[in-house]
Amino acid sequence: MQAHAPQTSVAVFDDLLVIVGGGTVDFDLLRELYASGGHVVGADGGADQIVEAGLKPELIIGDFDSLKNPHAWLGKTRLMQIAEQETTDFEKALYSTRAPVTVAMGMTGRRFDHTLAALDAVTRYAARRRIVLVDEEDVAVALADAFAFEVERGDRVSIHPLAPVTFWRSEGLKYPLDAVKLAPGVRTGTSNEALAGPFTVVPEEGVHAPYLLILPRRYLAGLIAKLLLEKR
Repeated sequence: MQAHAPQTSVAVFDDLLVIVGGGTVDFDLLRELYASGGHVVGADGGADQIVEAGLKPELIIGDFDSLKNPHAWLGKTRLMQIAEQETTDFEKALYSTRAPVTVAMGMTGRRFDHTLAALDAVTRYAARRRIVLVDEEDVAVALADAFAFEVERGDRVSIHPLAPVTFWRSEGLKYPLDAVKLAPGVRTGTSNEALAGPFTVVPEEGVHAPYLLILPRRYLAGLIAKLLLEKR
């Protein structure tokens, strides 16, 4: 946990957790995740988006400066108000929860500074929890170790470093990552391509440097299933 994260109570979820923020949210997808058993939590004003989707958050976390009417929620759901201003509401939701897999919606879009702040938070937590960011086109899972997955042949597979990371090898990619070092502002691995479908990326062992694996959004369900299986 980061030094600036205060000691707070922690909500523990044993299955998929969906944290919703104030950015761009696909309400149909949110309802699908809820129907599949996902626990839906609002990061401050993200709770209003959950209501707009016709759902009720199990928990609302944040400093409540963007929640439309915090008092209206009293007695209706669990509230976790955190006053510190060193972190975003998304990060407050991360350090106040535990879950095998976390899908974050509404953390990108609308405001670019919010998107950057979400990426910073993901960078800090990638080594200890599985977080998947969702936007209109893509899903991006934060990883810090080897990972294998299967997509359709020719589909886009992007790797973007959140910190300097050296890959020992890769399999199934048009542009191999064998002995390749990626680093923010130096070299990225975006717009790669799956050769036959299954692919594997293997970063240097023991370093746990975070990176994003970015795929077309239609792979979200399969990605969640794989991540949950790995955590069981």
